[in-house]
Amino acid sequence: MIQPPEILRVSKTRVSCDGSGDIPAALGHPRVFLEIDEHGYVDCGYCDRRFVLIGSVADTADIGDKPDIASGASL
Repeated sequence: MIQPPEILRVSKTRVSCDGSGDIPAALGHPRVFLEIDEHGYVDCGYCDRRFVLIGSVADTADIGDKPDIASGASL
């Protein structure tokens, strides 16, 4: 079974991701900077981590069901 993406709630629209989390940063992926737009969330293109802006329209219980949005993309 495929694990759902990790969801991180953040307080700023600009976030960075290096894929490390619980593993050493050297085992993650290159650090990327992502911008959360009017959708209220953005997904990392490397590790599928989802960053959700606290208090945004996307800050709901069903955020895992929404389509992937990579930084700079639009629906």
